[in-house]
Amino acid sequence: MIEKFLKAKHWQIFMLTFGLPIILEIIAMPFMIIGNNPMVIMKIMPIMMIFFIVGFFGWFWAIAIGLQNKVPTGIKMKVKKFKVFFLIPLIYIILIFGFMGFAFGGILENGQQPSGGMIGGLVGIIVPLHLFSMFCIFYCLYFVSKTFKTVELQREVTFSDFAGDFFMIWFFPIGVWIVQPKINKMIENKE
Repeated sequence: MIEKFLKAKHWQIFMLTFGLPIILEIIAMPFMIIGNNPMVIMKIMPIMMIFFIVGFFGWFWAIAIGLQNKVPTGIKMKVKKFKVFFLIPLIYIILIFGFMGFAFGGILENGQQPSGGMIGGLVGIIVPLHLFSMFCIFYCLYFVSKTFKTVELQREVTFSDFAGDFFMIWFFPIGVWIVQPKINKMIENKE
């Protein structure tokens, strides 16, 4: 799977991550309007998120782990730390989607308003977990861009060396068009 991401063209990764979800939304809109049922989009949203998560996080994993064998000898990368920080947002996203589906499904079926205590409790739990998950994603951005630039330059790098790549990877819809062709060249040159 890692090789598929590393060898994929930029447009293929973009289509998996953004193209397919947008197409699904375009298909769902007429059903939502004609049927006067806004819940259609809620039913298709998990499918759209799966495409996005697989594309986005799969690309991160492919770069961070797949390029490790091309990192010069003597340069130590904190791969275990990356793996832990990579798994935390994935687990958080799965749990939050499951919980939201359960909570909203029950609220919509019963027609009851949630209590203030329930909302306060949820906010007290979700906000810190969400902030920590965001921190983990930023660390993954940092690690992926550092790995990419280390392989590209074949030396130890500082943040100033890979700051541009960090922001290109952060702004994924634009960055994938710039970073992925460089990755394709790295893979072709090494073979």
